[in-house]
Amino acid sequence: MIRKWVYHIKLFFIVTLVAIFSKGCYGFSPENISSSKANLITSECRIIKHELGESCIPTNPQSIIVTDQESLEILVALGLKPIAATTSNRVGNKAPILKGKIDEVIDLGKESQPNLEKIVKLRPDLIVGFSFSPQNYQLFSKIAPTVAIDYTETGWKKTLFQVANIVDKTEKAEKLLEEYQQRIENLRLKFAQKLGDTEISVMRFYTTLQFTQFLNQLSFPVSILEELKLSIPLAQRQVSSGADVSYNNVSLERVDLLEADAMFIALDPGSEENFQKYQNNPLWQKLNVVKNNRVYFVDSGYWIFGNILSANAILDDIYKYLLNQ
Repeated sequence: MIRKWVYHIKLFFIVTLVAIFSKGCYGFSPENISSSKANLITSECRIIKHELGESCIPTNPQSIIVTDQESLEILVALGLKPIAATTSNRVGNKAPILKGKIDEVIDLGKESQPNLEKIVKLRPDLIVGFSFSPQNYQLFSKIAPTVAIDYTETGWKKTLFQVANIVDKTEKAEKLLEEYQQRIENLRLKFAQKLGDTEISVMRFYTTLQFTQFLNQLSFPVSILEELKLSIPLAQRQVSSGADVSYNNVSLERVDLLEADAMFIALDPGSEENFQKYQNNPLWQKLNVVKNNRVYFVDSGYWIFGNILSANAILDDIYKYLLNQ
């Protein structure tokens, strides 16, 4: 009875916080939240250090919640199934590469504003995610042990091992990466034999922003191309030299920057109208890559951000369109 009473008191505080949360866009203070966990944690745990502190992680977490699609992908790849996850703010979701593996995973809403009331009711024993603010981290830590994951687009392999260490799946991560590297070596040889030096544009169209962009050497997909010894066009490399972000915006007047031997276009959900503005423009239609029908549409759910499963899905697409045609 006491445990149930404590739980309901905590739920009251969280429900109150949700109202503040939704109005203030993460501008909240966790001080008034009960410090008791919604789900009692076993005394057997491991201390995990991360960018926002350290957390005592259960040795065998059973009810994991993730606050982004990349964490979801990693845990599924490691053979685990979180009980709940958020969906992406803009890009497509991971469903195409997680078919049959995320059935019954509860939707917590968008990554930018997860449903806190649901999280409390689910009583997780571990929360994992990227890009926590210190305030958010303090809040989630009141609900369950929380680990902030380091993530950069080109450092996805390091992230895979970081998450694997948290859930004690390091051997599985090593096997996944070993298989991936073997695949890279095999495909690299095939590309060299059939394509030689090939330049590839990787583009993204947004739903609400009225421009496109090419992804540069700091991006997730281009880092995979470089492993295959493929490259973005020289003009793009020159424009993005010294960049500290993974993309460069491209206006209609500068579509010449997109000229390449092949082009992969990732469309965010609902971005078709934006793409049509470029496609119908005479400058676009003059591109040789367009005239040669070497433009291929791919899923932004795994082409823009991702980890081991997304990387393999990108290799599938590159093989399909560049080698198997």
